Amino acid sequence: MKMTVSKGIGGLVSFAGYVLQYACITHCAFEYIGDFVMCSGPSMEPTLESDHILLTEHITPRLQRLRRGDIVIAKSPTNPRQNICKRITGLPGDKIRTSFTRRSQIVPRGHVWLEGDNSSNSADSRVFGPVPMGLIRSRAILRVWPVHKIDPF
Repeated sequence: MKMTVSKGIGGLVSFAGYVLQYACITHCAFEYIGDFVMCSGPSMEPTLESDHILLTEHITPRLQRLRRGDIVIAKSPTNPRQNICKRITGLPGDKIRTSFTRRSQIVPRGHVWLEGDNSSNSADSRVFGPVPMGLIRSRAILRVWPVHKIDPF
């Protein structure tokens, strides 16, 4: 009887070790390589609609290799508990002319200018100004849902 209980406990501990190991690998992959993001809200319509799911990568923002036109996921500058999905329309040193204020602004070093594709219904850099690159979490590389709209960016 003792032999069976020891074997069962040893197998359980071994199984728990594998689960923990794979959980750590998965966490690191989602934290440092890429993950999936579900969009919500109208600010990126018609490019992205609510409930579209994107595959995103975390490497480009960390290496500061972002380009104008990239769609990024960032922490909201006005609410750090919320993520926003916007397009980069200005890089450091770019002169941006905003339609709201009808004046020009230069994007400072270490910042980007983010705007939603639906300019009439988007709270973006035109409202809160240039966004620090440190708030950018990831760059969208592929729409994976809905299946009939799978599309790389």
